Amino acid sequence: MKLDLRDMILVSLFAALMVVGAYIKIPTPFGVYITFQLFFAIYAGLLLKPVAAFMSQIIYILLGLIGLPVFSSGGGIAYIFNPTFGYIIGFAVTAWIIAFLMSRVKDISILRVLKICVIGYLTTYLIGNIYFYLIMNLVVGKNISIFNVFSMMVMYMLKDFVLLILASYTSTLIIPVLRKNEFARG
Repeated sequence: MKLDLRDMILVSLFAALMVVGAYIKIPTPFGVYITFQLFFAIYAGLLLKPVAAFMSQIIYILLGLIGLPVFSSGGGIAYIFNPTFGYIIGFAVTAWIIAFLMSRVKDISILRVLKICVIGYLTTYLIGNIYFYLIMNLVVGKNISIFNVFSMMVMYMLKDFVLLILASYTSTLIIPVLRKNEFARG
């Protein structure tokens, strides 16, 4: 698939938003920071074509792996051994899945968009939690059950679910306007 100039600009914009999303850390009384990485990965899927959404996340990942401190805890090739790197991989898959499913939706409704976003959200946490489990057990050498990983992530999953609802709702307001003005697929 060939990307036009608009797609390339949006790919770059969403790669940059991922960096910003990693550094916005709002503390909560529950000890879980609100960050916006999954929010922006979901939005990339909602607003971009599948290849563009995926590329925006791949560029973000590559920037981090070459050593730029774009991830929430830094960067560099060794980051692949960080237990949370699986969530970053999940962002790319999530953005593509959401964009792919959204490209087939003609009539935008909160329920349709919410269902699609939930699929992406679950994809990120499935990939991320399994990766976390594998790195902790095989690399770090700390025995932890997959159940414990999912239990540890409940607070993060709840906060991301709230952001998913926000992304779903706001996109139902934005996408029809973009489509009407031929700025989005549909």
